[in-house]
Amino acid sequence: MSHYFDNDPNVKSERENFDYFYRDIKLSLQTDHGVFSKGKIDFGSDLLVSTFLNANPPGPKKKILDVGCGYGPIGLMCAKVLPHSEITLVDVNERALDLAKDNKKNNQISNANIKTSNCLDAVLDLKFDYVLTNPPIRAGKEVVHQIIEQSDDVLTSGGELWVVIQKKQGMPSAKKKMQSLYGNAETIEKSKGYYILKSVKA
Repeated sequence: MSHYFDNDPNVKSERENFDYFYRDIKLSLQTDHGVFSKGKIDFGSDLLVSTFLNANPPGPKKKILDVGCGYGPIGLMCAKVLPHSEITLVDVNERALDLAKDNKKNNQISNANIKTSNCLDAVLDLKFDYVLTNPPIRAGKEVVHQIIEQSDDVLTSGGELWVVIQKKQGMPSAKKKMQSLYGNAETIEKSKGYYILKSVKA
């Protein structure tokens, strides 16, 4: 059985298009079998996008990392809404990354970089003001906690980690992990069992 967090999902390709909006800003996105949330944006990712962008409107240049980007809805929408910022999108799934690259091109986005990476392994030499993640819950708790730990390595002083996670899929342990690493973990938003958690690096 192949999963969206595998490197190379061995399911037949059948691309599908849909439009995704944040306020009046539109992304035209392609999805496929073998990637997370085919055919529409999942509730958690949409909640993360709207909560983060409502709190961080366009302004000075920021460096933002989207971990587990899939076909790119979180990172590419941030790139579109925040044209002065620099967005890096990482994932382990090659099919998802191919989609993200095509979605970047089709939406004429120039301020996004897309990289193959297991968790944050490929970007540990970089620094970011924000790390955003809808972590691959089905990959297991260790992977989720690795993303939280590695985020601490790449965040600038005062940088922020934003995580969307369902209560029933490990929110309490993720929040505890964030609290122990960063000394703080705040619930910014919650809806339909999904929580937006934020930690600030001292």
